[in-house]
Amino acid sequence: MKDYFFLSFKNIRKKGLRSWLTILGIIIGIAAVVSLISLGAGLKTAVMGQFGSLSVDKLTIQNKGTGFGPPGSTVVEKLTKEDIKIISDINGVELVIERLLRVAKFEYNDISTFSYLVSLPGDKEKLKVAYTEMQMEIKEGRFPEIGDLGKVLVGKTLAEGKSFEKEVLVGKKIRINDKDFEVIGILDMAINSQLNNVIFMFEKEMNDLLNFEDEYDLIVAQVEDQDEIVDVAKKIEEELRQNRKEDIGEESFSVETPLQAFSAVNTILNVINLIIIGIAMISLFVGATGIANTMYTSVLERTKEIGIMKAIGAKNSDIMWIFLIESGLLGLVGGIVGALIGLGAAMLVANLANQTLGDNLFVVAISYPLLFGAVGFSFVVGILSGVLPALQASKLNVVDALRG
Repeated sequence: MKDYFFLSFKNIRKKGLRSWLTILGIIIGIAAVVSLISLGAGLKTAVMGQFGSLSVDKLTIQNKGTGFGPPGSTVVEKLTKEDIKIISDINGVELVIERLLRVAKFEYNDISTFSYLVSLPGDKEKLKVAYTEMQMEIKEGRFPEIGDLGKVLVGKTLAEGKSFEKEVLVGKKIRINDKDFEVIGILDMAINSQLNNVIFMFEKEMNDLLNFEDEYDLIVAQVEDQDEIVDVAKKIEEELRQNRKEDIGEESFSVETPLQAFSAVNTILNVINLIIIGIAMISLFVGATGIANTMYTSVLERTKEIGIMKAIGAKNSDIMWIFLIESGLLGLVGGIVGALIGLGAAMLVANLANQTLGDNLFVVAISYPLLFGAVGFSFVVGILSGVLPALQASKLNVVDALRG
């Protein structure tokens, strides 16, 4: 077996540039597989992170069209205190937290920008749940507490100061809609990247600042039993639909469970990954065809060499092993180089994406099962590509081979 590998390595080195051109297809294919799947996994982590703030015992009720862009702008009927009362009275609902989400003008270091202002509930229990639900952690300062009037909490990306050309510091004043507020805390990087670019203040002050009452952008309902969350969601839909006199399918609101969000996202990302793998497989097929073509050419070029080996006692199996190992090594080398290139490309793209977005959204972790699996697969592809040429070489007649 050592002789087989020695001869195979010798033949590959002898071909030089032709060997590298042969495995180029495998390199491209494996690089595509590793980079695209790694980016796909990073994308899945990033997208699922946006849903990380959804707890399994909480429902999100919002007007259709509400969100970070811009909130409620396309909705005619908004959520009101009446809706909050209806939801609170439904059996199975333990706690209801109303939230406001509006665009505001922020001024710091004599530079103005527009971003989102998000409300914090004025009830101690609701405030504690809100902090837990959004999975926020403090980097500097502290969380606002009940009674902290004129104080705001700033998201990490906004506090880094790219918009203001100066870092926002705890204790400094930031002007919001022409009124000064003290920065009491800076958030650490949040799982939900949208929270990194917002400022939080208590609901009452936000109402006074923006001059509106009895309208909300979303409501979070915490259920008593998470196993009953689907039934509670149906009850909320029925009661709100009946109160608004709306038909099924024509609701001006939506009630979303965490399971629905996770399921929808998982389905989409799985389809994306399948498409990615399919595209990469085309490159691998092209690479396998290149190896098969090279091995067939090699059989024709080395006919006389095969005849000499057979004349001095080499068996058909010996000849076949030499060609199989050679084709397998072509696939293996292509797989190793392709895996390294693919991993490097994935990290480069993720880094560029994070710099462009100004957030550590994409995280590409080194997946050893993926790397070893890709290299092993390329080795198998190489061997399979050389089966027919190896069979052809092993069946050559000694006399005819020597004449060749």
